[in-house]
Amino acid sequence: MPDGTIGRLSSGAAFFIAFFGQFAASEPSLRTRNRQDEIIAALADPVADAMGYEIVRIRVLSGKRQTVQIMAEKADGTMDVEDCAKLSRALSEVFETNDPISGEYVLEVSSPGIDRPLTMLAHFERWDGFEAKIELDRLVENRKRFRGLLAGIEGENVLIDLEGEEETAMLPFEWIAEARLVLTDALIAESLKGRGGEAPVWTDGAETVTDDTQTDKTSKTNR
Repeated sequence: MPDGTIGRLSSGAAFFIAFFGQFAASEPSLRTRNRQDEIIAALADPVADAMGYEIVRIRVLSGKRQTVQIMAEKADGTMDVEDCAKLSRALSEVFETNDPISGEYVLEVSSPGIDRPLTMLAHFERWDGFEAKIELDRLVENRKRFRGLLAGIEGENVLIDLEGEEETAMLPFEWIAEARLVLTDALIAESLKGRGGEAPVWTDGAETVTDDTQTDKTSKTNR
């Protein structure tokens, strides 16, 4: 894939030096990554919305037994074990009726964790000022991976102050393949404020939640 150049903010004015193709008319989402994830999302979203939850990310993971991993949170960003259990029970009923997964699987509902994935444009605005790692789906200035302090959004572009650069970089959201917050003291302090001083729960890697107290797991076999 050809290399390109990201936009920069200079003297308060935004401009692009070069770009690939046209921007999408509608905002893309990083919540799903394939058709199977999208099928699960179509069933899970109405249930979660009705209960006051927002689905952050969905992954159907293969293995000896498939895992349907769903990350969710409330509007205030919290999601405790009771919330996970309630949503898990509600989703189990819907999945039992609609059979979105063939064969045996485990339903895993969890909070996003402190070093959470950023899957929607609004997440980058919400976590303005915090450190993040972003991976693009294409080479830009000879690299795909970027790390720095989030600086909000402009239109459908993510702004980030990259390490070692004076100007703020502008990354089109549709170019982003994966993004997540970096575990820092500032992020832990923010999480503690949101939890009323309770110890935060963080994730280890992109696919697993290491603290099962924030995870409700249900085994199902569909035939």
